[in-house]
Amino acid sequence: MVTLLGPAELPGGFMYPPEFIRVVELGLTDLEPWRILEGEELAQRLDGLGERYPTRLLVPFARRIDNDDVGCWDLRRGDGRVSIIHDFASPGWEQQAEFDGFYAWLRQAVEDLIEYD
Repeated sequence: MVTLLGPAELPGGFMYPPEFIRVVELGLTDLEPWRILEGEELAQRLDGLGERYPTRLLVPFARRIDNDDVGCWDLRRGDGRVSIIHDFASPGWEQQAEFDGFYAWLRQAVEDLIEYD
């Protein structure tokens, strides 16, 4: 079972979207090259993103295993969009892509799975 952040650990009253919870409950957590973040790795990534990009309020949920891209909700936007952040990039250069929501990101993650070698 995947260990996600609890309500006390999530910023600003954020709750995971139901579609994300559904995917996690179905066990779709390893869509190579994407992996759903969990446990200590998730907590560390949340803290690290906050330190590296203090003007943003990012909640990470997945990472690519072949680079430093991280799928996140950007809470300052407040619209449920998913941002792909190239972690460790200089502030202002971190935004790599954006999706209308979690399912849009998931569709691309499946395409990445098909293309990944």
